[in-house]
Amino acid sequence: MPFVQPRSDAAERVLASAQFINARSSDVSVPEDGVRQAAQEIMGQMTRTGYSTAEWKKHALLPSVADSAALEWIFVADALNFSFWPTRARREEQYTVTLDGVAYRGYWSLCAAINRALREGIDMTDAQCLADMTLERLAHVFRTDDPRTQEPIPMLDDRLQVVREAGQVLLAKYGGRFANVVAECAGSAQRLVELVVRDFASFRDEHQFAGQTVCLYKRAQILVADVWACFEGRGLGCFDDIDHITMFADYRVPQALCHFGALQYSPRLRAHLEQSEAAVRRGDAPDMLPSGHPWEVEIRGNSIWAVQRIRQHILDAGTSVNAILLDFYLWDYAKEHAADMSAIPIHHTRSIFY
Repeated sequence: MPFVQPRSDAAERVLASAQFINARSSDVSVPEDGVRQAAQEIMGQMTRTGYSTAEWKKHALLPSVADSAALEWIFVADALNFSFWPTRARREEQYTVTLDGVAYRGYWSLCAAINRALREGIDMTDAQCLADMTLERLAHVFRTDDPRTQEPIPMLDDRLQVVREAGQVLLAKYGGRFANVVAECAGSAQRLVELVVRDFASFRDEHQFAGQTVCLYKRAQILVADVWACFEGRGLGCFDDIDHITMFADYRVPQALCHFGALQYSPRLRAHLEQSEAAVRRGDAPDMLPSGHPWEVEIRGNSIWAVQRIRQHILDAGTSVNAILLDFYLWDYAKEHAADMSAIPIHHTRSIFY
């Protein structure tokens, strides 16, 4: 039977895509026994720690007040939330932004750079500023601490295109404010994802797999999730259908899923990923998977499906949880237990989608 994408809701298209990818994958699988065990372990840990949306605001770099200014900050941060994995093994040579005496890398370097720019009078939350952005100014915004010894932020030219598009679309269709996009969705998380992927091409995370178009929408969904978490499900962050949002398929959460036994790679894929990781440790270029490569799509699609299956087991056990909180928890876990998971390789893809 041919695969037919549901037309109504973007988030439903993601889940249907994940199921389609899972059913047709050759090198990535979601073992049910591993999923069941992962669900028990993750549920236990989240229950013991009281993990909730309140965790979102605990980081010093994220907006601490849920207001319209926070919405604009979240939008630009998630527009630029992609491709932070380093090409250099030594931390002191990786892209780094220091703010208030703290050195940040990875995703947090993006947040630090945005906040540093705001302090310097470059309003990265203003649509006109984004639309008028130049390469020179953006390079200044994302300057690393020591350009003589540290690598620059990846994909600067692509980031320029993304911020210009973001500003131009906001100005042309939404009065220059992302808050107006949120208002137009009328309390529907799925509607907000639909608006974002419809109007902002850089969020349109779609690929060809097994002869069909599949939708993964990582940044569009995490944008909605960040709004929901910042507002703790109230006010502008109140969405009646928030539980329809899936996890956000990147390169870090699959590592955590493998650690918990909910995701499994074939020997040939595992060997490829391990060789790529070994190259980075040697200081060589990784063997990258192009965006849309079947292996890359299998990893991302099966990650979505694995989290969906974990969530179902937790729901069946009588505990309410959505895929957003599971994703947040798994991402935080991967960061906090990086040393424990160092033997599990990540895939290397340079993409604006994650």
